[in-house]
Amino acid sequence: MKIWGKLFGFAIGFMFGRIVGGIIGLWLGHLYDKKRAQLSAVIGNGTNRQALFFNTTFAVMGHVAKASGHITENDIRMATALMDQMQLTGEARRDAQAAFNEGKASNFDLNACLKTFRLISMGRKELLQMFLEIQIQTALSDATLDDKEHEILLTVAKELGFSRLQLDELLKRWQAEFNFHQGGRNQQTSIEDAYDLLGLTEADSDQQVKRAYRKLMNEHHPDKLVAKGLPSEMMELAKKKAQDIQAAYDRVKQDRGMR
Repeated sequence: MKIWGKLFGFAIGFMFGRIVGGIIGLWLGHLYDKKRAQLSAVIGNGTNRQALFFNTTFAVMGHVAKASGHITENDIRMATALMDQMQLTGEARRDAQAAFNEGKASNFDLNACLKTFRLISMGRKELLQMFLEIQIQTALSDATLDDKEHEILLTVAKELGFSRLQLDELLKRWQAEFNFHQGGRNQQTSIEDAYDLLGLTEADSDQQVKRAYRKLMNEHHPDKLVAKGLPSEMMELAKKKAQDIQAAYDRVKQDRGMR
């Protein structure tokens, strides 16, 4: 039986209201313990978190894709490519398609969906950021970001606890990642995008470069993300992100002559 909420509530209440305050604090603590027990039952051993991440990812993808008023060929290719990359077949693929279609519906409640997702994810920043990055990739699948798509991304970022500035930084990094692949043969473009992908500039010191690299690799470590609730089917996405970070870091090190 969970009692810490009751004990803490009684102690605080007693400090401010003696016996009466202690009783009120005890009751509030009881409600807190009860809520935590309910949440623990929902979260379970992490399986429910993974299922929720999976379904919410594709539902919000569908909502983002519909932002312009209709689903484009690029949107369909993006969703299909993601399913292929995750090697989804059979029931898992049908579940992803059903969630995508649910997000396209006119009565889809984006805010409620995101609130539930953030609650069950228990505020795990790396997991929430991975989710946001997938939605950014969806919005920019046609290489453009219209006002409605940006508005939805702002809503997603806000509900998940990210500021507008953080969203802008992630948008810039994703665009750099895309350019890094496309312009890899052009040395000048490649180094500029490598810095952007790492969230750095050429004016930053070698120590800042190393620190940024370690931070990004820690945030996108596949095994850590899966342990925190990333569906195992999405591990390939995390691996690809980590590989891109490594490639950008290697490019910057080569340009600077770092060891």
